[in-house]
Amino acid sequence: MSVVTNTTTIGAIEAPSRRNTELFMLAFAVAIPVFAYLNVGLALDGKVPAGMAGYGLGLGLLAGVAHLVVRKFAPYSDPLLLPLATLLNGLGLVLIWRLDQSPRLIYQANLRGGFSPDAPKQLLYSAIGIAFFAAVLILLKDHRILQRYTYISMAGALVLLILPMFFPAVNGAKIWINIAGFTIQPGEFAKIIIAIFFSGYLMVKRDALALASRRFLGLYLPRGRDLGPILAIWGISILILVFETDLGTSLLFFGLFVVMLYVATERTSWIVFGLLMSVGGAVGVASFEPHVQARVNAWLDPFSCYGKSDACDQIGQALMSFGSGGTLGTGLGQGNSDLISYAANADFILTTVGEELGLAGTMAFLMIYALIIERGVRTALAARDPFGKLLAIGLSGAFAIQVFVVAGGVLGLIPLTGMTMPFVAYGGSSVLANWALIGILIRISDTARRPAPAPAPSPDAEMTQVVRP
Repeated sequence: MSVVTNTTTIGAIEAPSRRNTELFMLAFAVAIPVFAYLNVGLALDGKVPAGMAGYGLGLGLLAGVAHLVVRKFAPYSDPLLLPLATLLNGLGLVLIWRLDQSPRLIYQANLRGGFSPDAPKQLLYSAIGIAFFAAVLILLKDHRILQRYTYISMAGALVLLILPMFFPAVNGAKIWINIAGFTIQPGEFAKIIIAIFFSGYLMVKRDALALASRRFLGLYLPRGRDLGPILAIWGISILILVFETDLGTSLLFFGLFVVMLYVATERTSWIVFGLLMSVGGAVGVASFEPHVQARVNAWLDPFSCYGKSDACDQIGQALMSFGSGGTLGTGLGQGNSDLISYAANADFILTTVGEELGLAGTMAFLMIYALIIERGVRTALAARDPFGKLLAIGLSGAFAIQVFVVAGGVLGLIPLTGMTMPFVAYGGSSVLANWALIGILIRISDTARRPAPAPAPSPDAEMTQVVRP
């Protein structure tokens, strides 16, 4: 007796998409800023602010649109990146609105030609940023497509970095361009394009760059001809620092390359060389560039020139704000960080956090940034292709370096750079660029977390004949 049994290939087990988890976290990411908005209104006027409902609905609508786009076009992506970015963006809007209510800032703005609240404009920038985010997910079907544009990205990044040289300096630094009345900070977009170039270049050249010629003091020294790329990038960063007096972009540009070079080659010597060259270049430029020298002097001893220099005044006032905040802060709406004047809602918005939310609130903000960076690194580890790994670590590294140089400058750890805190500080270029960055990370994580397709059934496995006696 014989029995013929038909068998089929078992497909891959469907992995959870975690979109409901993302939606649940988004609800908290919207509720927390709305509660903070209410808190500021009660502290300033003793009543519920009139615009709270509109703010809550606007932020909730933006978060809902972003979630629907992710659910449709990146269903397997990391569930925490979008809620974390939404939380930072929402809290930034609250802090900017809180500073808009300051009588001091209103008075100073009227002296300069008229007061215009920044919170409504920041909400508009956030909406455009969400549109950028959606466009990245809809149009960028596969992040590996970006590898085709490695050298085009290099040319585009150089153009963006050079353009501010031809426009007037603002507050001593040439980091903005003005087109038809709109002010743009090209360096914010250049960090993404540079990461794309470095990822494509290092994926091809990493084996040559990983070779070492000799060992010295426990470090593998690179060959002379392999020092070319890092010397070229170092030279460009120094030129940016000289001609644009932009310490932040120079640190970001050079630091990003060194981090990605280390990840690609796993050679500690690149980190050592990078640190030595960056410190040497900064010290050299600071010795003859007045703007950079003023910021270094303000960093070394801000109270020695307090009342004589804007840089010293800002750093001194920032340190006093952090000191008066203590552990738990004075409470939202009850601080005096608006004394920092025109930079209160941009470069120095972290001082408002430090004074009104205290050390605990500052650490909470930095922890949110750290979680975004951690999720980006986790995405890099999960990526299945070398380009995706390098691009994810590059974008995460750029984000981390920017947070460090801004927070470090405001806290007095390093000289002030003039960059903005991602998502929190006022600035359209920063919001748009960072939402695009989050969109690319979500696209890479979707590809990395997506379950592998089930193997095609083999013709031999379609039918198995089992013979029984």
